[in-house]
Amino acid sequence: MDLVRVNNWVNKTIKPLSDLKHWGVAERWSYPDDGYGDCEDYVLLKRRMLVQVGWPRETLLVTVVRDEKGEGHAVLTVITDEGDYVLDNQNKDILIWSDTGYRFIKRQSQSNPNVWVSLGDQNPATATATSRK
Repeated sequence: MDLVRVNNWVNKTIKPLSDLKHWGVAERWSYPDDGYGDCEDYVLLKRRMLVQVGWPRETLLVTVVRDEKGEGHAVLTVITDEGDYVLDNQNKDILIWSDTGYRFIKRQSQSNPNVWVSLGDQNPATATATSRK
């Protein structure tokens, strides 16, 4: 229930806005405390909220993917004993990673959040702020 509650609240509350429009820079990771952010900002807030309700940080991994258009995008992967689930600002449904339609590029290491682990796609991706209608 925590995952559904947090994912729905953040997706409904935060409005998508690129870092360039928001901050005047191409890339800036920050909490969307003013109500605006791009995909990695959604991820940071979801992770913070889940940690606050007791989820272990090592189960909440920032993940970079390529979406259906081939564009870079950030999602939160949640490691559970039932599989790895994805919380995404472009999809209200929480899906098992293999059902997202994304190509997974890299994600944080479970043992060290400052280390990124490659997940197969060697083409770099830049995450952007978009919202599905």
